[in-house]
Amino acid sequence: MELAQQLQLVVAEVQTARQQVASLNTQLREIEGTIAAVKTQPDDMALHRQMGSILVEVKDRVSLINELESALEQLNSALVSIKKKEQDLVSTYEELKKSIEG
Repeated sequence: MELAQQLQLVVAEVQTARQQVASLNTQLREIEGTIAAVKTQPDDMALHRQMGSILVEVKDRVSLINELESALEQLNSALVSIKKKEQDLVSTYEELKKSIEG
């Protein structure tokens, strides 16, 4: 494969990784907001969660918070992995760029 083609592929992969980072950051903020809302919701007020196309009342708030915090950890882990991949791709891009420039 030609260096210019490799460079184009790496650029596309970097863009994809950056889109994934942005998406994960959005999801992280949503879950953090949800956790904060659940924790501040008064105990005497009903709390619902969406399951498919319906809302179901949540009886066990502790379990819900645990699930949300677990999802948050998983997203944070995925974010770290994708950021590492992005850094590696940028390094590869720089190396290919230097090779093309001579």
